[in-house]
Amino acid sequence: MQVVTKVCPVCGEPIERRISFPMFDGTGRREERLVRCACSCKRKEQEQIEERLRREENMRRLSQLRSLSLMDAKLKNVRFNTYQVNVFNQKMYDLARKYVANFDTMYRKGQGLLFYGEPGTGKSFTAAAIANELLDRMRPVVMTSFVKLIDELRRFNDDDTDMYLDRLNNADLLIVDDLGAERGTDFALEKVYDVIDSRYRSGKPMILTTNLELSYMRNCTDIRYNRIYDRIFEMCYPVKAQGKSWRKSEAVSRFDEMKKILEG
Repeated sequence: MQVVTKVCPVCGEPIERRISFPMFDGTGRREERLVRCACSCKRKEQEQIEERLRREENMRRLSQLRSLSLMDAKLKNVRFNTYQVNVFNQKMYDLARKYVANFDTMYRKGQGLLFYGEPGTGKSFTAAAIANELLDRMRPVVMTSFVKLIDELRRFNDDDTDMYLDRLNNADLLIVDDLGAERGTDFALEKVYDVIDSRYRSGKPMILTTNLELSYMRNCTDIRYNRIYDRIFEMCYPVKAQGKSWRKSEAVSRFDEMKKILEG
């Protein structure tokens, strides 16, 4: 038997009941006790607290993911809504958005991208936009460059190298900028292959950017490079970045602005 003894002054739902409990002592006796209960106001308040805690935990996880991403500071705020779309980069922009929208499928298939083309045409910017959009969705992403990777790997022994590569491969997506910018030493080429091959064997996707021409990579006869490019073409869908160099255009704009200020 239950009897409402107190109600919430706001919603009018019970917040206290008197309930009769059996004693289970063989006497058949029952004992009445006052039991607190949650009204709709209290339940809503608790839901708000839980939602706030979830948001705080998500923010903590996102902050941690960003700290592990290795991304250059200048790229950390790049998003699709800051993308300056034009007739030259429209296709690359659309493809990048579709890649993010279908990332679960891309991840399952281990399907990556290869952005190639002239310097300054938005390859790194587009890759960073993908990285940040996925990070916002709590997907672990590491973005770095081959120059940085080789500098790091130069300091490691074999065991440390394996641990470092394992760390990179823990990410759902690995983005490596500037393939071909590293020096073409045997050591550098071996480490580039190690990074790409270990990612291939992990079965997870990778995005690369390069200033190299696709025809050069496809027709390369140097075995040291050829085995690298073969792996890349197995993993990455090639996307050409076209148009004028953003960096050159911005440099001209800054020059004109400073000339106007300084020379009147």
